[in-house]
Amino acid sequence: MIHKIIKTEEEWKKILTPEQFAVMREKDTERPYTCELNEYQGEGVFSCAACNLPLFKSGVKFHSGTGWPSFYEPAAQENLIFEDDSSLGTERTEVRCAGCDSHLGHVFNDGPPPTGKRYCINGVALKFIKA
Repeated sequence: MIHKIIKTEEEWKKILTPEQFAVMREKDTERPYTCELNEYQGEGVFSCAACNLPLFKSGVKFHSGTGWPSFYEPAAQENLIFEDDSSLGTERTEVRCAGCDSHLGHVFNDGPPPTGKRYCINGVALKFIKA
């Protein structure tokens, strides 16, 4: 069971950086190739920057060439929420944190085996916790 974290937008503004707030609470997208986690290859877990819920293990991260951290499967499926997103005139699947309902990025069906998925996640929405 995931403990849900509920805060007002004003409370989130006090916790998150302005860029994190724009991405995670207002569904913005960070500029590609601007986050150090895009190239990071350490051992550990990528967690939600807002609530620390484990999202992706380092072993499933891959270089997608998109400019955002990419993963082929979540640490636990129940830690993510998926919603249809047609906001840019194209059909996509939004990925949100199940713990705090923060926008993380999108998932696409053009990833590597074994899942064929590419979870394209805004780096500012992640916090890396070393093993």
